[in-house]
Amino acid sequence: MARKYSKAASRKVGKALHERKKGTLRSGPGGKGGKVTSRKQAIAIGLSEARAEGKKVPRKAAKKKATKKKTAKKTASKKKS
Repeated sequence: MARKYSKAASRKVGKALHERKKGTLRSGPGGKGGKVTSRKQAIAIGLSEARAEGKKVPRKAAKKKATKKKTAKKTASKKKS
């Protein structure tokens, strides 16, 4: 079975985690945002940097659209009248 993430992507994530531990990892474009304290956020930053460099990283998961139930629409229209 092939790797989902390349070794280079793993190194990028590892580097981001080390920077977070040292307290030098910052969020936002150009690192102008606040200091990153969350482990999850550090991993996300490492993966996005790897993606930008063209490393083998799966695409981001698509956000699911909120679907309204038909019954909710019917009850809402009955309440109006």
